[in-house]
Amino acid sequence: MSRRAGTLVLFHAFPLNARMWEPQLALAGSGWRILAPQLPGMDGGHEPPLESFDQLAADAEAWLDGLALDRPIIGGLSMGGYVTLELFRRAPARFAGMVLADTRADADSPEARKGRMAMLEALRTGGVAAVVDSMVPRLLSEETRTHRPAVVARVRELALASAPEAVAGAIRALMTRADSTPLLAQIACPTLVVVGEHDVITPPAVAEALRHAIPNAELETIQRAGHLSNLEQPAAFNDAMLRFLTQLGS
Repeated sequence: MSRRAGTLVLFHAFPLNARMWEPQLALAGSGWRILAPQLPGMDGGHEPPLESFDQLAADAEAWLDGLALDRPIIGGLSMGGYVTLELFRRAPARFAGMVLADTRADADSPEARKGRMAMLEALRTGGVAAVVDSMVPRLLSEETRTHRPAVVARVRELALASAPEAVAGAIRALMTRADSTPLLAQIACPTLVVVGEHDVITPPAVAEALRHAIPNAELETIQRAGHLSNLEQPAAFNDAMLRFLTQLGS
């Protein structure tokens, strides 16, 4: 049996839930404890919807305190990356390492906020399914959508599990989140940046900018993957994670 190497905390993407990280539970075989918290109200939860990333980061701090975690590696994908950066803003000393997958540091542009407003209207008129239908073509690469129907079905299943009010709360938090770009130069812990080769939401150029702005960050590009690189190419994603984690656990 592998010795306990450390704890990895992973925050999930929008509009999915913590079950998106199930393929990464395989990392436990290398001795890592994997924790994937559920964001408020997602996946059928009855908690009040997400209001802001600042509040969510405060809740995450309390959660970490409750588990008495000693400087875990903390990361997330897409929206989960925003949570990670907001938590770093509040408590940089908590991080033994950081993972930023298919995400960005800057706040929503005016164009992006306009898109969020359109998403809220689609949610109002068509429910969560309308939001999911609009997002799937951008969440997954063309290859995945064409040749891997099981992955498409899984993404839809995960995304459809949340109540409309939870999805609405997340959209509002996304469009009002703070710009984390000024934080990047302050990240002193080992950091892994991951991006899908065909990610159209946070493209490889965005990931390269993160790698360049964060001192000593590493960049891994997941071939044949879009925005949900951990689900589209789980083996390659896990290999990239394990290379990074092995350095920290050695």
